[in-house]
Amino acid sequence: MATFPSVTPTYSGFSKKSAPAVRTVRFADGFEQRIFFGLARNQNPKIYNLNFELSETDADVVEAFLDSRANDQESFTFTPPGEGFTKTGTYSQSGTTVTISITSHGVAVGDELTIDFTSGSAVDGVFVVVTSADSNTFTVTAAASATNSGNVSITLSGAKQFVCETWSKSIPFNDRASISATFRQVFEP
Repeated sequence: MATFPSVTPTYSGFSKKSAPAVRTVRFADGFEQRIFFGLARNQNPKIYNLNFELSETDADVVEAFLDSRANDQESFTFTPPGEGFTKTGTYSQSGTTVTISITSHGVAVGDELTIDFTSGSAVDGVFVVVTSADSNTFTVTAAASATNSGNVSITLSGAKQFVCETWSKSIPFNDRASISATFRQVFEP
């Protein structure tokens, strides 16, 4: 899987759009029922409108990358600005349930985290958030049962799969270029 070139978009013109794919049934008495069709974690793709202010050489690299993805119809990995983070806190494990406490953790059920248990005897690895009780506590499931506790560091990479169906390049000055692109998140195995 290809990874987008290591360039950062500018914040002028940057936007993020969410459009959850929800089916709604409205009843005659005014009530309605809403439901995701398919896996809930795959029903809220993000769409980013990005601007890149680059040297013409870097813009050529980005344009060639996008042209290649248009030709092979493959998605690519991209980390949107401000989407990943690392935070520290504490954990306690009882059986296979690991409860992690971090003030304003910012994770959601289904997020995939890299977890480093910096003290205690829990095993580091990649875990999926199972529950999020509140903004300060969430749980993951360990591979083996144990009882321990200690300090923890979590990392949410923020990298996701995208396709880019439209982009434009302008050259406002000598050796400077601007690329405007729309990245749409896709869900693939």
